[in-house]
Amino acid sequence: MSLAPTGLFRYPIVQAPMAGGASRPELAAAVSEAGGLGFLAAGYKTAEAVRREIDEVRRLTSRPFGVNLFMPQPATADRAAVGAYRDRLAGEAARYGTPLGDPDGGRDDGYEAKMAVLAENPVPVVSVTFGCPAPEALAALASAGTVTVVTVTSVEEARAAEEAGAAVLCVQGAEAGGHQGTHRDAPGPRPPATPLAALLPPVRDSVRLPLIAAGGLMRGGDVAAVLAAGASAAQLGTAFLACPESGAHPLHKQALTDPRFARTELTRAFSGRPARGLVNRFLHEYGPHAPAAYPDVHHLTSGLRRAAAAAGDPEGMALWAGQGHRLARPLPAAELVRTLAAELDAARTAPSSAAGPPEGAPAAAPGAAGGAR
Repeated sequence: MSLAPTGLFRYPIVQAPMAGGASRPELAAAVSEAGGLGFLAAGYKTAEAVRREIDEVRRLTSRPFGVNLFMPQPATADRAAVGAYRDRLAGEAARYGTPLGDPDGGRDDGYEAKMAVLAENPVPVVSVTFGCPAPEALAALASAGTVTVVTVTSVEEARAAEEAGAAVLCVQGAEAGGHQGTHRDAPGPRPPATPLAALLPPVRDSVRLPLIAAGGLMRGGDVAAVLAAGASAAQLGTAFLACPESGAHPLHKQALTDPRFARTELTRAFSGRPARGLVNRFLHEYGPHAPAAYPDVHHLTSGLRRAAAAAGDPEGMALWAGQGHRLARPLPAAELVRTLAAELDAARTAPSSAAGPPEGAPAAAPGAAGGAR
């Protein structure tokens, strides 16, 4: 199977899999029906819940769609650092009247059980984040007719994924909202990440696989830019976050264009892994102190995040968003796909312009203005 526009889907537009509830079956199905590639996010769900969501997408559309898995994580966290962070968060537990979670709540996200679901009931596309499956796992998916996609954030990760047998790479730049898909999170005061415009060309020159570009993409002009830079398709998450079919919390959707949340940062505050979100009180106060400890910190703060949402307090929520969040449009998903496709056509036929990107948008790959996930 090949990528858009002649293979699995009509338009070179992929809806990013957003764990935590945003990527509902209704969203994935609407995107696929409109000619893009919709994605379910299996992260933080049980294998049986993933099975039910796959069945629901198939009820809503006959078009291809994808499912994203999180790779199991090694037990490398500094337990003392996690304990110190837990102590620091005691005030947050009191603020929201909820206990902190158990940092030892599991490291594999039910990976093997979810792979078994996908083996029994193959889907058109499976992508993975936070690592690369073993060659035999990729081969098994491919033999079932599934296109395999591995998220990469460096040339080294791209080469390793190609060698393991991935069919496609999702090249994720620093501008992307939510978690960076790095295969290993190296401890450090500021999580390193490479902008998409600087990452896509060397990856393109280092591997022979089709590439999906992700990070800071919100408009059809951004899609045109990454296609011109060598990608076969563009992946957008924040752009779809505001759609009515998205399962994101209403406060999260509102925050995307709320002047109170003017910028984003990469932080470990909520999960222990670098992730880009709107700067709110929690991120500002705890980001400098969070250890490199995923999913330990994710388990630790999950109850706090739920309690903040229940209390109507976006200052305590993980407001994942890409750098172009101000350009979010609350359009129905199908309309957004059609709008992006029309903007892409216009960008391809318009004469080159010396104008820069819209205010609030990140720099795009060479060749176009624009700018999320």
